[in-house]
Amino acid sequence: MKGDNHMKLNATLTRVTDRIIARSEASRKPYLDRMDKARADGPARAHLSCSGQAHAYAASGADKSRLAAQTAGNLGIITAYNDMLSAHQPFENFPDLIRQAAREAGGTAQVAGGVPAMCDGVTQGEAGMELSLFSRDVIALAAAVALSHNTFDAAVFLGVCDKIVPGLVIAAQAFGHLPAVFLPAGPMTSGLTNDEKSRIRQQFAAGEVGRDALMAAEMAAYHGPGTCTFYGTANTNQMLMEFMGLHLPGASFVTPGTALREALTREGAKRALSLSALGNSYTPVCDILDEKAFVNGIVGLNATGGSTNLLIHLVAMARAGGIVIDWEDFSDLSEVTPLMARVYPNGLADVNHFHAAGGLGYMIGDLLRAGLLHPDTRTVGGEGLEHYTFEPRLIDGDLVWQKGSGKSLNDKILRSANDPFQPTGGLKRLAGSLGTAVIKVSAVAPEHHVIEAPARVFDDQDAVKSAFKAGELTGDVIVVVRFQGPRANGMPELHSLTPLLSILQGRGQKVALVTDGRMSGASGKVPAAIHVCPEALDGGPIARLRDGDLLRVDAKTGVLDILTPGVLARPAAQADLRGNHAGTGRELFAAFRNIVGSADTGATVFGD
Repeated sequence: MKGDNHMKLNATLTRVTDRIIARSEASRKPYLDRMDKARADGPARAHLSCSGQAHAYAASGADKSRLAAQTAGNLGIITAYNDMLSAHQPFENFPDLIRQAAREAGGTAQVAGGVPAMCDGVTQGEAGMELSLFSRDVIALAAAVALSHNTFDAAVFLGVCDKIVPGLVIAAQAFGHLPAVFLPAGPMTSGLTNDEKSRIRQQFAAGEVGRDALMAAEMAAYHGPGTCTFYGTANTNQMLMEFMGLHLPGASFVTPGTALREALTREGAKRALSLSALGNSYTPVCDILDEKAFVNGIVGLNATGGSTNLLIHLVAMARAGGIVIDWEDFSDLSEVTPLMARVYPNGLADVNHFHAAGGLGYMIGDLLRAGLLHPDTRTVGGEGLEHYTFEPRLIDGDLVWQKGSGKSLNDKILRSANDPFQPTGGLKRLAGSLGTAVIKVSAVAPEHHVIEAPARVFDDQDAVKSAFKAGELTGDVIVVVRFQGPRANGMPELHSLTPLLSILQGRGQKVALVTDGRMSGASGKVPAAIHVCPEALDGGPIARLRDGDLLRVDAKTGVLDILTPGVLARPAAQADLRGNHAGTGRELFAAFRNIVGSADTGATVFGD
């Protein structure tokens, strides 16, 4: 795959990469040393006792002889399958496809284990959302348990949604001496348009339509197998796996149940085996996920207007491989990365429209030409990111990759880096007397980038909804929702507040949200300063606010300030969180709440 010449690397891209490398030196080297030791030990199952091997192979039927001979690669399958969630239901049949493909390649494959997969869409505004962020680290732990049997030469990871892919990446790096290919399920076909769905949600919040109309709209939007089609955290994850080289080129947005999707799944299994230490193309995860790969991922996040949740997850994912990135890196790269895509909530199109317009292959090619991506990363597609400008095709039943068109097929959805929707990516680090936070403004109108207004302070989102229903949120207002950080209650998303905040904004009020919690991966047109650190439970400035305090959220200059004098001298507010610590399994996560790190360090329970 010979591609176009690339421009000289952007100076900011180089500067940010160099400082990440320098910042990470003390933690990256010990990690790589551990991976070197693991790879030097060779295929692990050869060191198992005969009894241990017999246990591992007992149910493998015709594959037993190959496994016992130890001459063929054995592929471990980590799956997030369940049939309650549309994004993961297609994985039900993947293990059979993978086993068959492995046999055709002369190897074997076994399901090593399953990991949980929960949906923030189902748990929005519910108690279960308080387990959501912690589920990422549970997924990493579960995948580590599955791979701990040490019987595999390579792995494939089946996962899509919000916490699943980050958790699987963390686990893949713990076993970073193994090659790994991530196999997506793909998005569901397009249903009710996202803007129409949003309109009906707002009408319901305003009491203009009943629950029957709301239910009909939601069922028409989420109507079949596959990922939700808006550009939230799940689809941002898929983008990252291509930009960072863990998907096969062009694999992210091929819909489930198609011949091409099946062919990509089979090829992914074969590719994983081909990259093992038993062959001549050994490419372990630790060699793919280096500092340059994470910088490429951050550029992709900015260029596509991706989910704010990745400002937490990418930090945690990087630290699992000894790489230290921070929000300043995101913000600096955002300043030089053009916004090239308009996908809901940053536009009217869904990911199927985006894919048809040229999708990730076009974007990667154009960003390479602009000098905004590192071209020399290792990937499961081969040496160099240029492989990801090619698109998979089925020709006479054979899977082949062909060069993409090199141009956008719909400039209302996808544009060149030289003619973007806006010159910057829209992710901004905020800092000031209220603490540190992040904001996404790619879907926020310019007139709302700076909000200065009195605060209305709440300790939970239900209180916000009650105040809205009572007609109390009048005039310009910055809604503060605190005690929503990882230590307080697991840092739930507050997406259920979006319709009512949008209504206030639509009435002509200046409105913003400030919270130590998370907003949805589908953050939209209301400015939201989120992930505020220090969080309220740690006595951060947000815990000292009172109703009427004047605040400033300034996405232009990156400022988050308290303008009312004397606030920081007040005692920190206290909240009764006992109701958040039991029920729906929350009592089982006390240890997580006690040891979790801050949002700006990835909100993870794993130490450095």
